[in-house]
Amino acid sequence: MSPGDETTTSDESSATTTPASTATSVDPEPTTSTSITTTTTTTTTTEVSTTLQTEDGTFIRPSDFSCLDGLRSEHCSKCSPNLQDCANGQKCNAYADDGSGSWNDTKCVDLVPDPDLPGQPCTVEGSPASGIDSCDLHSICWDVDEATLIGTCVQFCTGSLEMGVCPDGLLCAVFNDGVLPLCLPGCDPLQQDCPVDEVCIDHPDGTGFLCVLDGSGDEGQAFDPCSFANECDPGLHCGEPNAASECDPDASGCCLPFCDLTLPLDCPGAMQTCQPYFGMDPAPPGSENVGRCALP
Repeated sequence: MSPGDETTTSDESSATTTPASTATSVDPEPTTSTSITTTTTTTTTTEVSTTLQTEDGTFIRPSDFSCLDGLRSEHCSKCSPNLQDCANGQKCNAYADDGSGSWNDTKCVDLVPDPDLPGQPCTVEGSPASGIDSCDLHSICWDVDEATLIGTCVQFCTGSLEMGVCPDGLLCAVFNDGVLPLCLPGCDPLQQDCPVDEVCIDHPDGTGFLCVLDGSGDEGQAFDPCSFANECDPGLHCGEPNAASECDPDASGCCLPFCDLTLPLDCPGAMQTCQPYFGMDPAPPGSENVGRCALP
């Protein structure tokens, strides 16, 4: 289950500016945990935590933007991954200040000699969310294997958190209250065209879909309970339990299938129908046929 902009990306003339994730807590629908905190509004009436989770327990959540650039208070992060405001020879990186798998703060760390570039293999010290890695400025070691501590460098978004800039072909998504502004590839939830060990989930600001770390592990099948956006298998999303009679009504979320609106009978649950994923709101370009299986 797999699911940044960097200084090493293409220049701004070829960069893509996308609004960073909005502040709307996510839990049942677009919810994912990978040491990332991003909040996003679901297409249904309830809110779900958009925290992403990896198999080794690292989490991602949506952001509430209470710590906007230049407006940090005491509870906010020490530095900005998107601005890279540390001293020369250092970079600002996300980490888990409590030793867990959830990135909840930032710190300045020394750059290693001959650092790894975005897209290249990288290593971390200690644990996947330690914040100490071999990646270059404006990047983080992502999708780290807990056993080998080897991952891949992913770029941080540059610019402001609200309008992050990424290289062409990548989208800026801000998780964990600005701690994780990442440049990630877009995807089609009906095709599930993400790399192996990643899943396609809703962008935190509702403008499309992104490939993120797959945190489902041995669970994440249809109608399994979920709490994080990336906790369901490919082809499923963490939605509202009341969308299927097969779901546990007391769970915070339930793994439910995406569906194609041109195939309205394409849902596995009793009495479920394929309904527009974005509800009454206009669907992002290219996502007009994306639906979610739910009860009428």
